[in-house]
Amino acid sequence: MQEPKRLFDFPRYQLERLPLEKCITWKYLGKWKSYSSRQLVDEANKLSRGLLRMGIKKGERIALISHNNRGEWNVCDIGILQAGAIDVPVYPTMSKADFVYIFNHAEVSFCFVSNAELFHKLNDVKDQIPGLREIFTFEPVEGAKSWEEVLQLGEDPSNMQEVRRISDGIAENDLATLIYTSGTTGVPKGVMLSHRNIATNALASSERLPSMNDGNGRALSFLPVCHIYERMMQYLYLYNSVSLYFAESLETIKEDLQVARPHAFTAVPRLLEKFFDGIVAKGSQAEGIKKTLFLWAVDLALAWEPGNKNGILYEIKLAIARKLVFSKVKAALGLTEIMAVASGSAALQPRLARFFNGAGIPVFEGYGLTETSPVICVNTMNKPNMLRIGTVGKPIREVEVKIAEDGEILCKGPNVMMGYYKDAELTSTILKEGWFYTGDIGEFRDGFLKITDRKKEIFKTSGGKYVAPQLLENALKESPFIEQVIVVGEGRHFPAALIVPNFPSLSDWCKKQGIAYTSESALINNGQVMARLRQDVDKSNDAFGRWEQIKEFRLLDKPFTIEDGDLTPTLKLKRKAIEKKYADIIEQIYQPG
Repeated sequence: MQEPKRLFDFPRYQLERLPLEKCITWKYLGKWKSYSSRQLVDEANKLSRGLLRMGIKKGERIALISHNNRGEWNVCDIGILQAGAIDVPVYPTMSKADFVYIFNHAEVSFCFVSNAELFHKLNDVKDQIPGLREIFTFEPVEGAKSWEEVLQLGEDPSNMQEVRRISDGIAENDLATLIYTSGTTGVPKGVMLSHRNIATNALASSERLPSMNDGNGRALSFLPVCHIYERMMQYLYLYNSVSLYFAESLETIKEDLQVARPHAFTAVPRLLEKFFDGIVAKGSQAEGIKKTLFLWAVDLALAWEPGNKNGILYEIKLAIARKLVFSKVKAALGLTEIMAVASGSAALQPRLARFFNGAGIPVFEGYGLTETSPVICVNTMNKPNMLRIGTVGKPIREVEVKIAEDGEILCKGPNVMMGYYKDAELTSTILKEGWFYTGDIGEFRDGFLKITDRKKEIFKTSGGKYVAPQLLENALKESPFIEQVIVVGEGRHFPAALIVPNFPSLSDWCKKQGIAYTSESALINNGQVMARLRQDVDKSNDAFGRWEQIKEFRLLDKPFTIEDGDLTPTLKLKRKAIEKKYADIIEQIYQPG
């Protein structure tokens, strides 16, 4: 069969090449439920027929909002696209004002939401969205229309020929989806991605993952499918006939890993940080020989290098550590069969990449943006010399990358977006002669791309010196006592940092030091704690020029979260929002004396 060229071709391709009894599996109202390859295609066909009977026209916009990944979302995605409509996935954490803006800007006519909370959130502002005709829910919600009403409309197969006629007329370069990037500033931008953009990215990215195309592979999906990263990976899994499990939520991830026992999953550095912290905290609670053995194994893993570069003696020791220590860690996490963890969305600390790879949990860091569908580069161990710690790997097939004179990373290929919806002016500033200007700063090292910072995030001190905050932040997070950090100092005479401590690690340290405290607020104001953090800040400073070094810092007793408006849905820092929120503390840092 011909390789898929349009997004709705992927489940058909799986059905014809290697159908699965469990194509996708998720929890519905507390019970696990599965669709086979046949059921996924059949349900998508029903939805397409139902939409056409509702009067959906080619090019019409239909929104999808869900708190968690679920089979209904995939049915809607495929059903909407093959009926000729455009789907608009929206982050559930966006504000009502963002809902109003996106729905009006995209001219959304129908919307599918997962539950009562999202139904009421959208219904509250429905009168501000004149084009929105109806809201359907996946779960039963009193007073709302169920998505099953659309499926029931499509039960009669008599208009299937019309669905085929429409889908056959859809070209790979046609618009498939509008994805609104939350961004760190300003209103959301509608990224126009074609079928070709995403389909070619899924096929090329597939070459960087270990082979799992025999019908026995399993993957776990828990990052938001409204983000192109996780969504593209789901098409990749369909292409390779990998059985896909959807986690119920981030809170249940450990239980879901045990159910899925995945060979692969995608992750963001923040999750890997939490896994690492949990592993180290639990191992450190052991006593005697067990604790000594655990700490020895961790030190070995933290020294890992690809390609057996540490020599045969190291590899023998590591094999022992994996058998005696890390096999138990993997079993506890449900990762006994893991073959690949694809990390993206933000920079991964080198120590985390070394630790997990050393522990036998292969982590491959990659890089991309919504506008590039998303993958540009990714590390792999499928071939020799294709993984280097501290880089995002080499470009995937058909994607070109070059570095502009000012250090900005430029990308060209079939994965580059069609443009920003209703914004030709902005498109022309970021897309020139086929080259997409990423806004990231980087460099090539032996063919591997290394990201050094965001172009817009680099700031100048009052002395005219440039500072790259992300480099400093990544260095600071090497400390086991630092969980989150933001570097500030634009227009000031030195850089400073707001630090959210790793409270479990800090608490353990305090117990050993005999430091008593009544609350986290008291802890961050303790002189001995500040002195201990100063040691790690000074250690991080050693790698930077004097003008870049963190002169002052303050500890915060509350983490940066999506809910509080500190982070984007992909867990990137909203720098302006954080600086505004903590303006008083920042001003205090720069007060004379």
